[in-house]
Amino acid sequence: MFTLFLYLLALGGLVFSFIKDRQKTKMAVMKGWKAFTNILPDFAVVLALIGIMLTYLSPPTIAALVGKSSGFWGMLASSIVGSITLIPGFVAFPLTKSLLDRGAGITQMAVFVSTLMMVGVVTAPLESRYFGKKETILRNSLSYVFSFIVAMIIGMVVGS
Repeated sequence: MFTLFLYLLALGGLVFSFIKDRQKTKMAVMKGWKAFTNILPDFAVVLALIGIMLTYLSPPTIAALVGKSSGFWGMLASSIVGSITLIPGFVAFPLTKSLLDRGAGITQMAVFVSTLMMVGVVTAPLESRYFGKKETILRNSLSYVFSFIVAMIIGMVVGS
């Protein structure tokens, strides 16, 4: 019901904008459409890979690899995958929920999401061009360590 409300609110805003200034609204919709079509191929690939992964990895396999009982090694595996994967947050959080539902551990998923959002192995070359190699390595290293600290705190708070 809340989702329907948000869609109606967005549609209302679009209609209001169209009434106020048709040209700017048309231009904004075209820019949005262009951005959507530019991101769609990458997004579709990520969703397909996640779908395939969740289809072929059974809950017992997920639990063995990154479940609560996998401990530090599961956290390490999750952190490595999170560090080298480039997935937007709006995909990462539903993926994490799906993995939790299939037996993944809270601390393992906390370190996964944390490294996914803060550590950028894939984006490091671009980042080092703007901030320098030393700063990029320092930021990514500190973020990686901080991800473990955050995961441990979340594990203690949630009781995992």
